[in-house]
Amino acid sequence: MQSVKVVFHIDEVEKWPLLLANVRNLVKVVDVAVSAIIVLVNSKAVIIFDQQTFNGHPFDRKVQPNHMDIVKELALQGVEFAVCQNSLTGSSISIESLSEYLKVVPVGVLELIEKQTQGFAYIKP
Repeated sequence: MQSVKVVFHIDEVEKWPLLLANVRNLVKVVDVAVSAIIVLVNSKAVIIFDQQTFNGHPFDRKVQPNHMDIVKELALQGVEFAVCQNSLTGSSISIESLSEYLKVVPVGVLELIEKQTQGFAYIKP
C-alpha cells in the first residue's frame, strides 16, 4: 500500500456525506499508519459539531444520521480532523464542547496554506 499526504477541505454542511465517503474510500487503499490524512473543517461546516444547533438545521436531513460516528471511526484510524477556531467562535461553538478526537487550529485557511506548502494534496469535494 502507498502512503499519501492529503488535506480534505470542507466548508459546506451539505458536503459532509460526500467528504466522509471520500475519506473512507481512501483509508481502505492507503497505508494510514504512514500517511498524513487531514480533514480541515471551517466556515458553516463546523455546525455539525454542535448537535444542539445542528438538530433542526435545514441541512440536517442531508447529512447521514451517523456522520459523527464516521468522524470518530476515521479519527481512530488515524485521520486528523482540524477545526477552525474562528469558525467555531463565529458559530458560537465552545472548544470545550468538542470531542477529544478533534483538533482546533487558530485559522483554517492558514492551516490549508501551510499544508499545501508542505506538499499535501488539496481535495475539496
